[in-house]
Amino acid sequence: MNKLLIATNNKGKVIELQELLKDLHLQLLTPFDINLNLEVIEDGKNYQENAGKKAHEFAQASGYISIADDSGLEVDALNGAPGLYSARYSPKPNATDKDRRMYLLENLKDKPRAWTAHFHATIAIATPKGDIEFAEGNCYGEIIPEERGTNGFGYDPIFLFSELGKTMAELESEHKNRISHRGLAVANTIPVLKKMLLL
Repeated sequence: MNKLLIATNNKGKVIELQELLKDLHLQLLTPFDINLNLEVIEDGKNYQENAGKKAHEFAQASGYISIADDSGLEVDALNGAPGLYSARYSPKPNATDKDRRMYLLENLKDKPRAWTAHFHATIAIATPKGDIEFAEGNCYGEIIPEERGTNGFGYDPIFLFSELGKTMAELESEHKNRISHRGLAVANTIPVLKKMLLL
């Protein structure tokens, strides 16, 4: 069976990507599975550079085709922040997801609602030979001041799908994976994966 390395140390992303890719005839590997201890510095100027760098470095280090993503939350009232720096948004050392959510809400408290926003994801697939392919996905909603739901990570509990009346963290995994930024981006990578892995 073909093997694909999920190029991240973020447990939340690993779980989501495993779920999103489960219907492909692939053996999904994590860095933990192959004893690969690799931290990639995300110093790119955009999502594509960061995702590409992660996928490339994990593919080079492991010898496996690797899939990585870079994603962010872009809030209109904050001119697109936190954006590329979503995972590093809080100034607090060793900040948790909760710290980042609280910091975001603190920065929004004087801005008029609705706090419209969207999540963006760029997926990169890299081969050990150095080939890289990309796909993207976006989903749209608004930020709300209270946390709701437990099925998610990052900013999911305060990101509301206005038309559904539910936050990302209130959705069942199957529904979330159909409409989330990462789900849409992965769906767009399936043809690329099938070509690269000859599925």
